[in-house]
Amino acid sequence: MKLENFRQWNAADLDNLEQRYRANLVNSLSGFKSANLIGTIDSSGTSNLAIVSSVVHLGANPPLIAFINRPDTVERHTLDNLTATGWFTVNQVNVDYWQQAHQTSARYPQDVSEFDPAGLTAQFSGSCPAPYVAESRLRFACQVVEQQRLAVNGTVMVIGRIVELQVANGVVVEDGYVDIEALGTVAVSGLDSYHRTERLGRLSYAKPDRPPRRID
Repeated sequence: MKLENFRQWNAADLDNLEQRYRANLVNSLSGFKSANLIGTIDSSGTSNLAIVSSVVHLGANPPLIAFINRPDTVERHTLDNLTATGWFTVNQVNVDYWQQAHQTSARYPQDVSEFDPAGLTAQFSGSCPAPYVAESRLRFACQVVEQQRLAVNGTVMVIGRIVELQVANGVVVEDGYVDIEALGTVAVSGLDSYHRTERLGRLSYAKPDRPPRRID
């Protein structure tokens, strides 16, 4: 597209935007992201749920994921809990409970479990003290292996090793691919927009001497 077809902001423009407008704008730039609920528990047994859109794959051997916590200049119950216990769960959000999942972003007091006002069900496994979301169809438990505070903005990257994985029957194909679309998984864009997906197709492993080939 020609440059005249673009709306443009420079660094100073971005710095001077109204706070909420800038938050919506910049959070939209990374496109569709995964919607997951992070489950934790505190030392008194109160469960916590927080929706995040920053879960990323770090490696398969060992199986590692990471997600970003906002700066802990105010209370961050998720970060406090997983630091204290060393555990958290990741629960993929699906079409059946995306609105309830969004409600967990409200700022409830420490002694209120987001499961209750969101109308979700805590489910526990013998492998992990943190709660799963019973309504989730793809969920896994992680043991904290590292936390990195990012100097650039004070956010905290939490890295976890997957020690238990639960996926609904019938969606893991022969080569290990998980058909998350069959699970009704939703994506999120910006801070508050939720989306269904439509798969275009799977492609063969890319090689320099041949064009991509459909494998589904």
